[in-house]
Amino acid sequence: MSHECFVDDIITTFFLNTCRLHPQLTRHDVQAAVCCARIATVHPDDDTEADWIPLLTGSAAEFYIEPMLPHVNDIDVMYHRSTELVIPRGHPPPTQLPAEFSNYVKVWEIVDSHLPGYVYLELRYLLTECTDDHTYRYFTHDNGWYVSHLHHGEEGQHGPAVLTQDVSRYLSIDSVHCIRCLSWPSQAVDWPTRHRHYDWPDSATVDRVVNNGCDVVGVAHCECKQDEFMSKHQWRLSFSRAEIVLLNSWMPLQQIVYHMLRIFVKTKLLPSNIDDNEVLKNYHIKTLMMWACELKSSNFWTNDLNLIRICVDIFIDLSVWLTDAQCPHYFINNCNLLTTDSSFDVEMVISQLQSIDQAWLSMWFINNYIRECSKLCPDHVSSLFSDVSQHMKLQNVVSTLY
Repeated sequence: MSHECFVDDIITTFFLNTCRLHPQLTRHDVQAAVCCARIATVHPDDDTEADWIPLLTGSAAEFYIEPMLPHVNDIDVMYHRSTELVIPRGHPPPTQLPAEFSNYVKVWEIVDSHLPGYVYLELRYLLTECTDDHTYRYFTHDNGWYVSHLHHGEEGQHGPAVLTQDVSRYLSIDSVHCIRCLSWPSQAVDWPTRHRHYDWPDSATVDRVVNNGCDVVGVAHCECKQDEFMSKHQWRLSFSRAEIVLLNSWMPLQQIVYHMLRIFVKTKLLPSNIDDNEVLKNYHIKTLMMWACELKSSNFWTNDLNLIRICVDIFIDLSVWLTDAQCPHYFINNCNLLTTDSSFDVEMVISQLQSIDQAWLSMWFINNYIRECSKLCPDHVSSLFSDVSQHMKLQNVVSTLY
């Protein structure tokens, strides 16, 4: 066995043995549940009859593996009012709603903007529930546009999220106000019927995604933030519910690859002083991985299983995206997730990606990931990493970690 294959095999075995399925509730699982419960017990300041309905999103909801190094850095929660709903433009108002909604509901209609994925909301109907059969009657209403920036200017805001510190002081909490859409949006109408060569996602998963609908969150496109009207009234379609379903349908090794890509990009590619305007974010890596799962055959993932090879191949795809300045939205056609509003040298990142090969990436994970994992072990284990110059020594040291 060559040196490169030997080391790749050590790393692959390490990740497969240490990224385990959740054996029990983790600490961040408990914190996430407590956070959602707190949100559900309070009411909007301007409507004491309404409730906040929380949804756990992000890494805590998307990962079902538990690596040795933490992969959940904060708790992401979206929450919507029980008295508000959005519907695609031209759709009739609903006559029945899930039990979480109140007996009166404002219904806003989604109006396309000039940018794919960004919309405006116009008040169209008022719904009231009939007590005899629990159906809803509607009244036409026209009262202008919904102002999106409910938290505009708050300390700790980044994008549509507001960052707070939980009283447990364990993980910070990103809370995002949204409005629920029970229907699949017309902007993504082609996604359910898109031809898929390798049957991911399968038809049952597609149906589940579509039946969950979507949400809208209050944030303007970077090109529109200086415009007085658009900066206050623009909303972005959110597919967080869809992403939770899709990522939980991945094979364990696909979740492991996603974890490895995220760790590398955050640690190596992005300088520590990057602000919130960086061109490359975790959402781009998630999108990259969803496209990889759809466009690559099962042989790519399972034949001659080598996690380092898989990561290198996907990083090649990322370098092409950055070179072409194109990151295609996974759900919406003709929507580019890359912007020119960049705060770091894209050419530098492209150059780094193009220089990655299996030998280099293997050693990076040995020195920057597995060595960090060893520090979580007793001193007599972590001290073994002082000498991993020989193949068998490396294999023996790594095997002590699982």
